Parts: sequence; C-alpha cells; structure tokens
Amino acid sequence: MLRLIELSMFKSSGLKKAEFLRKKQIFETMGKNCYYYSIIIPSIPKNLKMGNNVTICTGVKFFDHDIIHRIWNEDDNSSNNIKYYSGKIVIDNNVCICGNSIILYNVYIHSNSIIAAGSVLTKDVPEYAIVAGNPARIIGDTRELYKKRKY
Repeated sequence: MLRLIELSMFKSSGLKKAEFLRKKQIFETMGKNCYYYSIIIPSIPKNLKMGNNVTICTGVKFFDHDIIHRIWNEDDNSSNNIKYYSGKIVIDNNVCICGNSIILYNVYIHSNSIIAAGSVLTKDVPEYAIVAGNPARIIGDTRELYKKRKY
C-alpha cells in the first residue's frame, strides 16, 4: 500500500503526485491531467472515482465512511449489529476542489464545478455549480465566473 513518505516526495508538484497515484491505481479511477496536492488519501481509496482534469488542493479530505455504529456496537460481541456505512465519492471531469474542503461519502460532483475552500460537501453538486460553506450550498455558476475571468 501507498506510504505517506512516497507522497511527500512530490511536495512541489501536484501534477507529478497525481500521475504517480494514477499509475499506481490507488483510486478506483483517476483520469488524465489531474492535480492532487493534498497528502491525505481516503481510508478506502477504491471508493474514490475521478475523471479528467480534476484539481484536488491542499488539505482536502475525503470521508468515504463513518464510524457512528460504534456508539451502539460497543464490541464485537454486541447484539445490536448496527450497520457500518461507507460509499463512493465520484468526481466528474473539470472539477476543482479547493483547500481544506471535506467531501463526505455518497456524493457525486458533476462536471465543470468548483468546491470553494473550507467547504463541507454533504450532497451532490450539479454541473457548472460553485458551492461553498458548511454545509456547502450553491453560490454561483462556473460559466459566469469564466466570463468574468476571461480577458
């Protein structure tokens, strides 16, 4: 399995780190031309699917499961047997997830979207959406942002 030391070799290049992760097939899928600057890898890396041209900035965390069942299942001999929840995180093409965002399981981020820094994503993100906050809400449209940024 991937060691943190291996990821730290690419301190200055999110492109090289992404290519390393893609070649090692760490995630279920990872498209081309991705940028992965975070040193954090999900607990179950195969629960993460990424398309092409995805940008993952520093400090982004993917929570692909929860641990809530432990408050009712005190030990392995518990008769409660409350289910452990986990799920996929799917990121389409042309998505930017900005620094220190948190993405929860069973979330689908559609193409051409931006997740603003520090956001907590609990629900699916539609195509062309800019989302921000905790919990994240739609605050804009990437097509409009493109028009503003284009010279």
